[in-house]
Amino acid sequence: MTAPVIDIRSDTVTRPTPAMRRAMAEAEVGDDVLDGDPTVRRLEARVATMLGKEAGLFFPTGTMANQTGIAVQSTPGTEALLDANAHIIHWEMAGAAAICGVQVRGVPAGEGRLVMDADDLRRTIRPSSIHAPSASIVCFENTHNGAGGKVTPLAGLRALRAVADEHGLPVHMDGARLWNAAAASGASLADLGACAHTVMLSFSKGLGCPVGAILVGEAATIRRAHMVRKRLGGGMRQSGILAAAALYALDTNLDRLRDDHANASAFAAIVAGAPGARVVTPDTNIVMIDLPPGVASTDVAARAREEGVLISPWSNTRVRAVAHLDVDTAIMTRAAGIVRDVIAAATA
Repeated sequence: MTAPVIDIRSDTVTRPTPAMRRAMAEAEVGDDVLDGDPTVRRLEARVATMLGKEAGLFFPTGTMANQTGIAVQSTPGTEALLDANAHIIHWEMAGAAAICGVQVRGVPAGEGRLVMDADDLRRTIRPSSIHAPSASIVCFENTHNGAGGKVTPLAGLRALRAVADEHGLPVHMDGARLWNAAAASGASLADLGACAHTVMLSFSKGLGCPVGAILVGEAATIRRAHMVRKRLGGGMRQSGILAAAALYALDTNLDRLRDDHANASAFAAIVAGAPGARVVTPDTNIVMIDLPPGVASTDVAARAREEGVLISPWSNTRVRAVAHLDVDTAIMTRAAGIVRDVIAAATA
């Protein structure tokens, strides 16, 4: 009998459990565009409270919520400052430029760091000039996907916020995996959320929901966000079916994120045994593997697929694996051995 495929390309590949499906099927619903869906409203209020914010707005995707957070706080013809490897720069189809009229400007992390810090941000902010665009918003990403699920600790976020405040710049946080950052660091979601004016969080990654994200902030900001969401086609009708999955996940899946982090660490330790490979030590559930010289990521991913493990080519020389609630310790251990052996074979 053929062993089932182990899919660790992302934590977005999870399937709703039978219990989550029951919660979705039994959700109280209404027309969210016309009157407001009652289950959506409960979710928005709950997450806003968790983050210490006045209001929340449910979105179909994190990308739409990120772009809305930028749109409601920035000014067309200016620039957004964010880490050079941020998701908003590399994986959102130039939305800030196309939708918000804002130029993105990457802030390179200083030597020895994976993610920008307050000093990096301070060095990058331009002096006022009629010859160069001024900044109108700063964006953080926590955890940082491209850096391998790196957590910026609370003190680092506060320092970044202080620099933004010095220059009168609003802050948006791409907190798609902020749940993981809180679980790994021990900081509360409210303390982390206080470092930004708006925060986006995703439900369809570590929490295992099929769809959904949320933007939280001040009530006036979220009212503007509601109009932007409508303009982008994000108004949903009986979306309580989706919000019910998120409420179930907050009750059931939030506390188990540390299991994913432990599984990612165990996976990383095994793969590190592959000759010539360099594994970025994971803070959370994402494992980045830099391959030996001359070994292509697409080749490793293809060989791993043949052995029943799905991983993602991240760049020409790097692959990514992500622990999630559909893979337990035994499965991650087996997958790690396969990936290690595939890399070793590719160097032979």
